[in-house]
Amino acid sequence: MNVARSLNNWRKYRQTVTELGRMSNRELNDLGIDRSDIRAVARASVAL
Repeated sequence: MNVARSLNNWRKYRQTVTELGRMSNRELNDLGIDRSDIRAVARASVAL
């Protein structure tokens, strides 16, 4: 079960990084996210 959870967390992390990475700086700014914070935001999305 732990392996499945880890895999799902990794997929969610990668999906978040990809989606945020595709956004423009303006879109990220509207969300209150700096481009350098994308990985931290993605990590926080799987730490729930």
